[in-house]
Amino acid sequence: MHRSIATVSLSGTLRQKLEAVADAGFDGIELFEADFINFKGTAAELGRIAGDLGLSIDLYQPFRDFEGMPEAQFRRSLERAERKFDLMQAMGAPTMLCCSNTSPLSVNDPALAAAQLHELAERAARRNLRVGFEALAWGRHTSLYGQAWEIVKQANHSHLGLILDSFHTLSLKDDPAGIAAIPGDKIFFLQMADAPLLSMDVIQWARHHRSFPGQGDFDVIGFFEQVLRAGYTGPLSLEIFNDIFRETPNRRTAVDAMRSLLYLESEARQRLAKPTAPQQVTLFDPPPVPALSGLSFIEFAADEASATTLATLVGQLGFRRIGRHRSKAVTLYRQGDINLIVNAQPDSFARQRFEAHGTSVCALGVRCDDPLAAVGRATAMRSQRHDSPVGPNELRVPAIVAPGGNLIHFVPEMLGADGLYESDFILEDEGEGEGEGAGANDAGLQRIDHVALGLALDQLDTWVLFTRAVLGLEPGESLELADPFGLIRSRGVANVDRSLRLVLNVSLSQRTRTARTLSVTGGGAVHHIALSCADIFETAAKLRANGTRFVPISDNYYDDLATRIDIDPALLSRMRESGVLFDRSPAGDYLHIYTESFESGLFFEVAQRVGGYDAYGALNAPARMASQAQD
Repeated sequence: MHRSIATVSLSGTLRQKLEAVADAGFDGIELFEADFINFKGTAAELGRIAGDLGLSIDLYQPFRDFEGMPEAQFRRSLERAERKFDLMQAMGAPTMLCCSNTSPLSVNDPALAAAQLHELAERAARRNLRVGFEALAWGRHTSLYGQAWEIVKQANHSHLGLILDSFHTLSLKDDPAGIAAIPGDKIFFLQMADAPLLSMDVIQWARHHRSFPGQGDFDVIGFFEQVLRAGYTGPLSLEIFNDIFRETPNRRTAVDAMRSLLYLESEARQRLAKPTAPQQVTLFDPPPVPALSGLSFIEFAADEASATTLATLVGQLGFRRIGRHRSKAVTLYRQGDINLIVNAQPDSFARQRFEAHGTSVCALGVRCDDPLAAVGRATAMRSQRHDSPVGPNELRVPAIVAPGGNLIHFVPEMLGADGLYESDFILEDEGEGEGEGAGANDAGLQRIDHVALGLALDQLDTWVLFTRAVLGLEPGESLELADPFGLIRSRGVANVDRSLRLVLNVSLSQRTRTARTLSVTGGGAVHHIALSCADIFETAAKLRANGTRFVPISDNYYDDLATRIDIDPALLSRMRESGVLFDRSPAGDYLHIYTESFESGLFFEVAQRVGGYDAYGALNAPARMASQAQD
C-alpha cells in the first residue's frame, strides 16, 4: 500500500521533514500549504527535492471556504484555486484537498455547493488534476462524511471525489459503517488520525491532540476496515496536529508514524482475512504478535563499586546470589521466580548505559514462545535489533532496542525456569552464596508484578504504540496523579493474561520527583519495580528485619481511608502499623508498600493482589510522592 504523511505532522523545516519522512520509508507526502508558503524555493524545486528523496507529493492541502458561497466570493475563490493549480502542476501534486466551509458567508444549500464544486473540478480537469472534498468536524453546514458524499454525488464530476479523515468522523461519534457502501474509486484520499478521548471543543481537540493510530482511544482499525471494504486502493496517509509532535525530533516522529501505519494495516488485514472480504490492496503482514509470559529477568547496569552497593540492597530485599556469569562480570540474584542480574562488565552495553545514566535498569528479559519471530515482528515494525557478544557455551538471546535505548531480550519459553541461567552462569548450590550480598533471609517475594518506567513528555505516545504494535500489549485507563510539584500522567499496559505488566509514567511538570529522576536516568528508564508476595505484612516484617527501609506514610492517610472504604478495623490497624497502602476495585483489593529510593531515584514496591484486582494502586501514588517530598 502507498504510505503517506502530512508535513504538518512533524517538526523542522520542510526539507528536514522530507528527509525524515523518506528515511522512515514513506512513499509520499501531503503538502500542508503553510509549509510551502514558508519554503525558500519554487514549487518546481520542491518537486525535484521530493523526487530525489523518492517521495511523491500526493496531496496539496487545504483549500478552504469554497463551496456554498455568494457569487462574488465564489468567483474570487475560483481564481485563487487557479493559482493553487499552477503550483500543483509545477510540483507534481495530482490532488487538492478542499475542506468543507466554515465561513459565516456560506449558505446551507447542498445543490449550490455541488454546483460550485463541479465548476472547481471542471477547472482541475483541464489540467488533469483532481479535487477531494472533505467534511470538517466543525464545518458550518457539512460536518459528516455522509453529507459530503451526497454533495459529491450531486456534483457528478469524474475529477471530484471524497476525502475521508478518521478524526473528523470518530470525534463526532459518527458511524463509519456507511463508508463501505461508497464506491472505492470515488474516495480520492484517506487520512488517518487517532486521539485520546477528551471532553473539549472539537476544533481545539483536532488542532492540538491528535495522535498516530494505536496511540489513542479511537477505533481507527474499524474505520480503516470500512474504507477497505469500499474498495479503496489509494494512499494511506497520516494527518496529525499535535503540540508535542511539533517539538519532538522529526526522525523519531517519522519512525513512530511508519510503525503506526504498519500496525494499522496488520490489524485490518486480520479483520479482512475472511472469504467474503475484498482484497484489492496488499496490506502489511508481519510475524504474529509474540506470546509473552512474563519477565524472566531484570538487568542492572553498574560498575564495580555500585555493583557492591546493589548487592547489599538486593540482599536486604531477601535475594540470594545464585551464580556468576561464565565470562563476564555479571552476577545473578534470585528470590521466588524473580531473577535480578547486576552487570558490571567493562566495555559492554551495560557499562555504556551506566556511564550515561548511573546505576539503573538497562535491560528486561521477557519470556517468549518464539523469540526469533518476536524479533522479526519488532524489526518489521521499525525497531532495531541488538546482538550482544557471547562466550563459549553461552546462549544467544535475541534482543531489540526499546524507545529510550534500553534492551528487551526475548528469552525462549522452552528453556524453562533455569535453562538460560544454567547455560550462561556458574550456579551456586543452596547455601554457597553466603558471601557479599547473599541475602540469606528470604522475604517471601514471589514474582515481578509490574515494572514502571519514567518517560519524557514526548515519549509516552511512542511507548504506547511500541508496546501495542511490537509487544502486543494493550493500554489501560490514563490517569493523572498529583505530585506536590505537578501532575504525573500514568498509564498501564499489559498482555491478556496479565503475566506482563508495564506502567508508563510521564511528568507534566519539570519540578516533580519523576522529572528530576529523568534528568539523571534519561527517558524510558525504569524508576520502580513492583514485586508480589502472598502476605504483605509478613513480607514487610521480614524486609524490615533485613534492613529494608520503607517510605513512611502519614497517619492522616489511614484516617481518611477509613472514611472512603468500608474496611475491617483490624486490617486498617495492621496497615497503619506496617505503613501498607490499600486500594479496592469491584473485583478485589490491592495492598502495597514502597521502599526508599536508591541512588538515582529507583525504588521497589511490594504488592499483594487479592481477588481480581487489575490496577496498580495509582491513587495511592500521591501519598508516596508527598512523603518523599517531605523527607
